[in-house]
Amino acid sequence: MALDDTVCSLVPYFTVHEGKMDQFKQLGEQMVERTRQESEVINYGFSFSGQRAHCREAYTSAAGILAHLGNVDSLLQQALTISDLDVLEIHGPADQLTELQEPLKGLNPTYFTLESGFRR
Repeated sequence: MALDDTVCSLVPYFTVHEGKMDQFKQLGEQMVERTRQESEVINYGFSFSGQRAHCREAYTSAAGILAHLGNVDSLLQQALTISDLDVLEIHGPADQLTELQEPLKGLNPTYFTLESGFRR
């Protein structure tokens, strides 16, 4: 069954270092503002549970993910000095995931292939 859906989701979870949550949240707000201008973003925001942070984000395609990571790279690098990236999942259709494997291999993500569903 062919899917008429190219949407890709990044699912990162971070553990923020002790005493660094305010700084992490400030960087998160800067990332939100930068991301707001991206043409392929569907949704983007941060949620928190104790010292854990999650960035809820989706893009219209793999190209949107790559553009986003280029856009927020300097802020993300700062965030990674005060947190640990515990989990990185990428969800999307197989053809879109293929486009991400080489550029994102350094992040060691787990890929989840969309096999059925619909998009409104």
